[in-house]
Amino acid sequence: MTVYCISDTTLVICRFFKIKTVWRGTTTHHFLHTPKMTAHTAAKDQRFLVFFDFDETIINENSDDAVVRALPGQQLPDWLKNSYREGHYNEHMQKVLAYMADEGVTEDSIHSVVEKIPPAPGLLNLFQYLQSHQQDFEIVVVSDANMYFIETWLERAGVRHLIQKIFTNPASFDATGRLVLLPFHSHSCSRCPNNMCKQMILREYLASRQKKCGGSPFQRVFYIGDGANDICPSLALGPRDTAFPRRDFPMHRLLLRMQQSQAAKFKANIVPWVSGDDVVDCLKTIMAER
Repeated sequence: MTVYCISDTTLVICRFFKIKTVWRGTTTHHFLHTPKMTAHTAAKDQRFLVFFDFDETIINENSDDAVVRALPGQQLPDWLKNSYREGHYNEHMQKVLAYMADEGVTEDSIHSVVEKIPPAPGLLNLFQYLQSHQQDFEIVVVSDANMYFIETWLERAGVRHLIQKIFTNPASFDATGRLVLLPFHSHSCSRCPNNMCKQMILREYLASRQKKCGGSPFQRVFYIGDGANDICPSLALGPRDTAFPRRDFPMHRLLLRMQQSQAAKFKANIVPWVSGDDVVDCLKTIMAER
């Protein structure tokens, strides 16, 4: 039997870089836009890799739930809700999007709803901090949402240029106006939904970056998430790395349960977050150690 050992980290909360603007009726924060660094520059200079989940991590709700607001009645019929099978969420969302198309929901309506999803607390402050240290941080999004939702939102927020790579389920509108969703890949991991294992993605990305750089490309890896499917990739982190579970969300609760049961070994540091500013505090401490 393996044992989980999770280290405690004291959080000192403060607030940074607050420049108010309008986010479709919501107070948020705006960035200065700078050109995205080239892959050559990133490979040469960046020392830290940050993985972000999307739903309820970058944004403050589940995009698949939010998009239902584009329906005339803003909710799904019971027969469709009840058709979900555990571990087959991607298939379920394919049915949801097909139903929405049948109900006359247009691309413009979906685009508008996705753009209006609010960011998670402090996450735009965190992106602004990462932007101000682009020479140190490479940013990757890994999500079981879909490419259309993620790119739409990131573009609207003005942060798409900060993201080196997005790993998510393919999605695009076909000639009939339907948003067609596909699975990301197949895998044999028993912990993950059938369409995506985030640990497999994380390991393959690190291996490809290491091969490209001719050695270990990053001093530390950070994983920021909220859900149960963010546990699996966090298991691949090492003792110098940090997992950031959103406090009181499934990822955090599962890690606490693992800590209490000591059922397996968890190598990374654990820093729960309520606001993206909590993550900024931790990163600033790590940056100061250099």
